[in-house]
Amino acid sequence: MSNAISQRVADFLKEYEPFSFLPYEDLITIANTIRVINLEKHKSLFQINDKLHDSFYLVASGIIHLTVISDAEETLLNKCYAGDIFGLRPFFAKNNYQMTAKAREESIVYAIPIATFKPFVAQNQEVLNFLLESFAANTKNSSENQNHGLVSDNVGFTDNQSDMLYFQSLNYNKFPLKIAVETIIKDAANLVTENYVDSAIITDQNYPIGIVTDKDFRSKVASGRVPMSHTIDKIMASPVISVTENISVAEAQLVMLKYGVTHLCVTHDGTDKSEVKGIISEHDLVVAQANNPGVLLKEIKRSQTSKELKTVRDKLTDIIQSSLNKNIPLTHVNSIAGEITLSIIKRAVELSILDLGSPPARFAYLCIGSQGRKEQLLYSDQDSILVFEDVAAEKYRDVKDYFIKLSKKTTATLEKVGYPLCPQGHVSSNMLWCKSLTDWSKQYSSWMNTPGENTSEISSVFFDYEMAFGDQKIEDAITEVIFKNAKNNVLFYDYLGNDALKKPTPLNFFKKFNLEEEGENKGKFDIKTRALMPLIDGARLLILSNGIKGINSTYLRYKQLVMIDPKFSEVYLNCAEAFLTLSKFRTLEGLKNDSSGQYLNLDEINKVDKEKLKNAFAPMRELEELIKDRFQLTQFS
Repeated sequence: MSNAISQRVADFLKEYEPFSFLPYEDLITIANTIRVINLEKHKSLFQINDKLHDSFYLVASGIIHLTVISDAEETLLNKCYAGDIFGLRPFFAKNNYQMTAKAREESIVYAIPIATFKPFVAQNQEVLNFLLESFAANTKNSSENQNHGLVSDNVGFTDNQSDMLYFQSLNYNKFPLKIAVETIIKDAANLVTENYVDSAIITDQNYPIGIVTDKDFRSKVASGRVPMSHTIDKIMASPVISVTENISVAEAQLVMLKYGVTHLCVTHDGTDKSEVKGIISEHDLVVAQANNPGVLLKEIKRSQTSKELKTVRDKLTDIIQSSLNKNIPLTHVNSIAGEITLSIIKRAVELSILDLGSPPARFAYLCIGSQGRKEQLLYSDQDSILVFEDVAAEKYRDVKDYFIKLSKKTTATLEKVGYPLCPQGHVSSNMLWCKSLTDWSKQYSSWMNTPGENTSEISSVFFDYEMAFGDQKIEDAITEVIFKNAKNNVLFYDYLGNDALKKPTPLNFFKKFNLEEEGENKGKFDIKTRALMPLIDGARLLILSNGIKGINSTYLRYKQLVMIDPKFSEVYLNCAEAFLTLSKFRTLEGLKNDSSGQYLNLDEINKVDKEKLKNAFAPMRELEELIKDRFQLTQFS
């Protein structure tokens, strides 16, 4: 490239981040290696599953569309204009491209060799920070935020893609091979071979001072450069590049990029002056990409058996555990887990349809309870109902028989995935909870207008629902019935209010925890019944009485109440935070013991956390007084 052209390219580069962080002479160096590509309209630069290129790309002029395949259709993910960077996957992964880059109009693109650009990333902290922030936040193009930037090759699965990459689960070897510095190379090589690993950490009093990999043995020992009789420190890489235990995938990738290494040592505080906790390899990062929530959704769509769905659900558990370890807000964790859980249920319904044949009528498969609120982080009960459209009387029995069969297959699949059937029988495979829209309308009307007459049938979980599969109009019709009957329904609110308040209290008169007195959980604390359910029931009652539709999450219900009822905003905010605190306690208990987390063993909880738990009970008293006053509870007291 001539000097004049190089200068024009460098002048263009300096206008956009991250190139604007570099000295002009560096931009000239980069410009000299750039390849100019002229793309005709509708011409692709790379396509999904193409092998990775040795360059990334910058739009010089024109528009480049980035598309993915979703539900067998090409979906526009992003538009790149002049100054936008794309095609960065070769920086961070070894698998093929996950999207297609196609010219929307005649365009000019600069291909920037990654080998040329890597040294500038390693030498300039601002460039590294730009890549790290952009990769983690999945920055969108300039037409949306007025800042030219980097378009990530990571594909999310909701509109809020910026949250997704924080949930990448990074599993690594937490029991690395550790070798003393005085170990002979021959002995070290034997240890690496015997332990079936490709690396070892050289330690001095358990502090890392170096790393050796199979590459070091090949390039330095097998080549004859270093004798086998020497000590291992003669071939180790030192100093060690160390990171903290909760490092994200994006951060680990960029640290490796910055220092040009293939392994990172995990230590207690992230420095080489603390205890070794593990080792991260490039392979671990590639594996971690498979646990990206967006990837899990694709796996769900491809799943053909309950076993395959269970594999995905187990990966979700890893994501939840990793997210909590990194102190990701529980609201985000619930959002991710809720979407993946609903997708698993949807796929279970689809597999049932594939087995039984096309449904004889339109229908809606609704998750209720915690699944309906998108608050199910653990393997707890499945609760569901099925509503099918009204059909002619002579067809009713056959139609219902089909949907009972579909429900039984679906619930059986979900049971194999790990979601046990509701012990109260609140599942669509129960004939009581699989019926026509008219029958369901009558059911809800009966519950709401004569709530005390059939108390064995009514359960408040039926008022928390989310459609996993089916016709949106049917769900909307159910919603209309509920809110029509809820309007000024004093009797209904009296019943729900007393139901919310009759839960057993978490603390006794002496401010001690009320523990289970008998059964297999004797001596444990029931955090679900005594602490979470009063908050869940209270939020449901208040949201129904205020006529607010479409908000199922307990946390979001309280946040909505803050806006519409500012007089009691402090109570609602306290309840919202208490719900998150209690939910996290339950989730951690469930993950630790592979259970539903309902019963806490207080002997395993330290004094500080016990006080935190007690403090979370405080808003419940305020909520109780608010409900008593608001609804003047008398009928069922």
